[in-house]
Amino acid sequence: MPSAEKNKKILVICPHPEGYVPGQRLKYEQYFEHWRQNGFDVEVSSFMSESMQKIVYKKGFLFPKLAGTIYGYYNRINDIFRVSSYDVVYVFLWVTPFGLPFSEWLIHKCSKKIIYDIDDLVFLKNIKHENKILSYLKGKNKPLFMMKKANHVIACTPYLENIAKKYNKNVTDISSTINTEAYLPLNSYSNNDEIIIGWSGSHSTSQYLKLLSKVLIELRKKVKFKLLVIGDEHFEMEGLQAEVYPWTASNEIALLQKIDIGVYPLPLNEEWVLGKSGLKALQYMALGIPTIATDVGCNNRVITNGIDGFLVSTEFEWAEKLEYLIANPLARQAIGKKAREKVLTRFSVNVNQSKYLEILENVSNC
Repeated sequence: MPSAEKNKKILVICPHPEGYVPGQRLKYEQYFEHWRQNGFDVEVSSFMSESMQKIVYKKGFLFPKLAGTIYGYYNRINDIFRVSSYDVVYVFLWVTPFGLPFSEWLIHKCSKKIIYDIDDLVFLKNIKHENKILSYLKGKNKPLFMMKKANHVIACTPYLENIAKKYNKNVTDISSTINTEAYLPLNSYSNNDEIIIGWSGSHSTSQYLKLLSKVLIELRKKVKFKLLVIGDEHFEMEGLQAEVYPWTASNEIALLQKIDIGVYPLPLNEEWVLGKSGLKALQYMALGIPTIATDVGCNNRVITNGIDGFLVSTEFEWAEKLEYLIANPLARQAIGKKAREKVLTRFSVNVNQSKYLEILENVSNC
């Protein structure tokens, strides 16, 4: 009898260790099991070790960070010598963080096939929330090089897709997605307890929540609510006390489930946000939480205004919609249920897993 066909091998090259950052967790990482069930062996090689990941965004730790960076480059040297043994190399964002795309060129030369996944406009020269010193060292041309050389590019917004198509004819737009079997609604849509307005993100993006400072401070004079912040334990908003929590994998969903109204403020005049897939909104919506988001970028793909959430542009609109949702629990319930339905039918892992698998199969077989 003929022997069973061997599984194809995928090496995932990414910045962060598995299970830590939303850009990886809520994009390709949650599809690993599906890939394995369909004939692919998956191995992950992250630039950062877990110990490096835990300190990289903290102040200080200069020498451990330097050692972690050196270790990351050492790992990549090992990867360059072994990528030829894999059927597909799946690169997320970059191979190494700094300088010219030399590591990317070597990976390209040594790999059989490459899929390149990009979820942000990391190649922009002036990103406001970025560390200014590190921004000069980062390899801004690396993503553009990878777009040109990959066998297939995966983007997460139409804006990114259009940019990638300037460099590569094989591009697929797949939004960030949610595992709706883990994200289960628990909201009672009641005003019996103090309403919780919630935001989830990171230390680098929490500055955008401060765009609502004036709105929230004025709103607090009219109605009672609690502000819940997940992901930046050092967050402070002058004039308003917030309940803050660090992000952990074990507490993320449970904390999100406490939220009655989710907010997703973004600046209207920064190109950076046009690369955002609306992930925060999707997390809220999957849990049946009515969401208010700035009407910019991809948010109008995620939210249908007035049906499964609200899209706003001015401080007046923010205040108006927050007051309306706080005062109307039935409206929160109706919008929250529509939001959950939207995620189930368009932005869930179950709906999108076939798109990833088709790309893997096409690239590995061509």
